[in-house]
Amino acid sequence: MNDEFRPAFIIPPSNFILPMNYSSNAKIPLWQPAWALFSEHRGLIRSMVRRDLTSRYKGSLMGSGWAIITPAVQIVIFTVIFSGIFSAKFGDQGGHLRFAVYLFCGMLPWIAFSDGVLRSTTALTDNVNLVRRVVFPLEALPVNLALSALVQQLLGTVVLLAAALMMQRTLHATALWLPVLLIPQLLATIGLGWLMASLGVFIRDMPQVNQLALQACMYLTPILYPESLVPPNYRWLVDWNPMAPLIRSYRLALLEGKTPDWQGLSVTLAFGLICFGFGYWWFERTKKAFADVL
Repeated sequence: MNDEFRPAFIIPPSNFILPMNYSSNAKIPLWQPAWALFSEHRGLIRSMVRRDLTSRYKGSLMGSGWAIITPAVQIVIFTVIFSGIFSAKFGDQGGHLRFAVYLFCGMLPWIAFSDGVLRSTTALTDNVNLVRRVVFPLEALPVNLALSALVQQLLGTVVLLAAALMMQRTLHATALWLPVLLIPQLLATIGLGWLMASLGVFIRDMPQVNQLALQACMYLTPILYPESLVPPNYRWLVDWNPMAPLIRSYRLALLEGKTPDWQGLSVTLAFGLICFGFGYWWFERTKKAFADVL
């Protein structure tokens, strides 16, 4: 029997297939995939991101405008519900426009994060022909989806800053912290993308499970409502939520002219590094079984 691949078990009658113990003889440092992807394969990733952005809305009447229209409609609905009906407001100042801008600021990074993770769940099952190519770097597929979602977030951020300029008559210099805020977010998105892409091969129910989990996490993160509305008994849900400091820091830097929440971001960064390291480790541990399962 080949030492590099050991048989998987199958639980009938579902499609659940998971490798029991796969290991690679080569010991690859965890920093090596990032270096290889963004040095040796950056051209490939760039072309994949460009193709994903152009083909995602190809043939539709509004084209890439749906990247703005979809969250805009969601923001209008949530603003009517939370600000109009429940009279929720961010900060001391009220107003539906202010609520909508703060909501938009929180929705942009969350949509990029959840979209990258959710689409990665089927990245391998949707590209079986690439999985069976020995020379193709499969690690690039979740990275492509994470970067594609990030580009759409940046386009939405331009609209956000324009709205903030109309509302506040100024743009804060602290908006320059934006690239720093993207780092832990991107690490977490890519790392979880690698993990979910692998699990999506062996557990075909993962897209549905992942969608429900991300939806629950969105409501547990102060995105649709201000943190002040969280009761003290449930404050621990915010304190232990690694995405909450990230959303808070976006609002502080882009809308309030304040420095990000560095202490909270350290938790988000640690979460991103753990996701990145573990996600790659798991992806490499199971990669050689992909072609046999698919």
